[in-house]
Amino acid sequence: MARRQQASKPTWADVKAELARFDRPGLLALIQDLYAADKDNQKFLHARFGLGEDVLKPYKETLDRWLWPDVLRNQDTSVVKAKQTISSYKKAVGDPDGLAELMVFYCECAAGFCNDVGYQDDSYFNALVRMFEQALKIIAQLPASDRNPVMSENSISLKSFRLISL
Repeated sequence: MARRQQASKPTWADVKAELARFDRPGLLALIQDLYAADKDNQKFLHARFGLGEDVLKPYKETLDRWLWPDVLRNQDTSVVKAKQTISSYKKAVGDPDGLAELMVFYCECAAGFCNDVGYQDDSYFNALVRMFEQALKIIAQLPASDRNPVMSENSISLKSFRLISL
């Protein structure tokens, strides 16, 4: 049963105290309800537990939607939603390899969209350049054996980035 609301906003400490009262079946039921309530929760849990063949696929689909929209359907771009997608992956898993791959994919989509439709929005370009810088920093922190696959698999994005920078 819901408790009476307190005067201040609930915090994580309040939630944690309530969760401490749950037994294992109760916690599993709560997680099942959260899983069923929202696709983002499903994506988070799948990524956190490494479920499915490609945990990056739903994140890449979201990036593709917001960075390379269907202009014939009058869809618009959203750098904010694309960045939120990468942030969500980072919170769910935080795997540097996957993070680097998503960042490079972001650049690939953004550069490809600019080349494909001649998109020339300064804030979109600036976000692309900042993401490219962040991707390079993450890649530089990877072990040498992990760098080559990220760079070679996505070399198209590096070529695309050079084309729009001319």
